[in-house]
Amino acid sequence: METDTSLLSVEIEEKKQEELYQQLLLQTVRKVQGDTPSGKVIRPQPGMCVKTLSMSDQKKVFLNICQSETVPPPPHLSQEALVTLLESEDPTSYRVPMSLGEPHAEADNSSQGCTVYDVVINNEFFQKCQKDTLFQQFLIAVSLEGLENKYGLELSRDIKILKNRKFMGSLAEQNIRTKNKPVIQEIDSKESRSLNSAKLPEFCLLIEPPTGNAEYLIAEIQLPGVMSVRSIVLDLGEDRLLLIARPSLFHLDIFFPLLIDQENSVAEYNTNTQMLTVTMPVVSS
Repeated sequence: METDTSLLSVEIEEKKQEELYQQLLLQTVRKVQGDTPSGKVIRPQPGMCVKTLSMSDQKKVFLNICQSETVPPPPHLSQEALVTLLESEDPTSYRVPMSLGEPHAEADNSSQGCTVYDVVINNEFFQKCQKDTLFQQFLIAVSLEGLENKYGLELSRDIKILKNRKFMGSLAEQNIRTKNKPVIQEIDSKESRSLNSAKLPEFCLLIEPPTGNAEYLIAEIQLPGVMSVRSIVLDLGEDRLLLIARPSLFHLDIFFPLLIDQENSVAEYNTNTQMLTVTMPVVSS
């Protein structure tokens, strides 16, 4: 049987692209899978207790906003910057690291059943919120939004801070996930300094399907000038994408409106169009 040399060259090129694709996966999703997962058990310290209602059934819901030095603090933000942020079109661009615990049933002061969620934030940021009413209101708002996104809730914004109670029920230990060697932390000090000069690439974030329940988030990132996947370092978190295209060409750090399944996400870099496409299944609430 004769061999079609044109088809053979296409097959060779496809094999080459597949090898590059596999290398990218090793740097990204399979890097996350290959790392030995580790976690740290934190014991939340009391903070403040917030009362609200579940909009679906009008039942009482309490938020134990707790504190721990183990949870990292958010980036520094002045009150003036917070005001500007709240007046912007995307106030969610500023993220507060927090650990959201599972719901647990408790009894309130009237011996009535209620649902309680423990929200753990950095202790220093908690103290800052205690001293500044605007920051406190912002913290409560992002805590409510975080719980709604994670558990598919709809909570009332008509809240009440309990003055004489720092928490409702009991505080359970929580396990926060850590990674032994975060991909992005493997750059040296020289690269870290040059990162400041990196450009923000053009990108778009698509939701599929566009209507109804989201099944996938698709990030399309243009990386002109990046000729090889070896120049790309990509790290995926459950709600975050962090990318560096070397040598110090591009730097992208974005948060997602939905939680994603990191282990089943896939990435592909097209060297012809110089576009990185990351397809991420959405975790159903």
